[in-house]
Amino acid sequence: MAVRVRQHVNPLSQKYQQPPPPPNWEDIYANWRQPLHLDIGCGRGHFLLMMAEQQPDWNFLGLEIREPLVEEANLRRSALGLTNLHYCFGNANTFLQPLLASLPAPVLQRVTIQFPDPWFKKRHQKRRVIQPQIVEQLAMHLAEGGLVLLQSDVEAVAAEMCARFSEHPDFVRQGPGSWLATNPLPVPTEREQSTLARGELVYRALYVKRGKRQADS
Repeated sequence: MAVRVRQHVNPLSQKYQQPPPPPNWEDIYANWRQPLHLDIGCGRGHFLLMMAEQQPDWNFLGLEIREPLVEEANLRRSALGLTNLHYCFGNANTFLQPLLASLPAPVLQRVTIQFPDPWFKKRHQKRRVIQPQIVEQLAMHLAEGGLVLLQSDVEAVAAEMCARFSEHPDFVRQGPGSWLATNPLPVPTEREQSTLARGELVYRALYVKRGKRQADS
């Protein structure tokens, strides 16, 4: 039975400021040197689970701030015997840097940030997950040519995420200035499916990490 948890969690509260230790990746994945897909704010983890089933030659890592969802997702993963999937509890604003620094380079090759909490009130917008330091950390650890897929059903939130990535010299938007008409990944999230089923828009953008030659030119 699905765990009931709070929909909104304040990432700035004291409870989430101390990051947990990163896992030992050799103990987590059957082949820890496979390319890695990181989903920031993975929720219940259904999207990653389906991706892991479809792409056994990739490893998948979900990061989620609501610990009961992480525990539930790892139980589901274990029941299915998937050895290329893991979920971590942590606040992206404090845990992402030590988490990424613990990974063997250059395994991180794909990142998704999908339908993050919009925090509509102006005084709460500092709680939004995509802050400049998150973009900088991803730029440091994502492999050259690695992909970042952004999705939201709130245009202002999608535009803000894109602005943060576009401001960083290491990221190049694919099809600049226009939203992607379709999802480039083979699995949609539940939120994506429900949004489209209501006839509403999903605002998507894809970024590529520049190579050194591109960045220096």
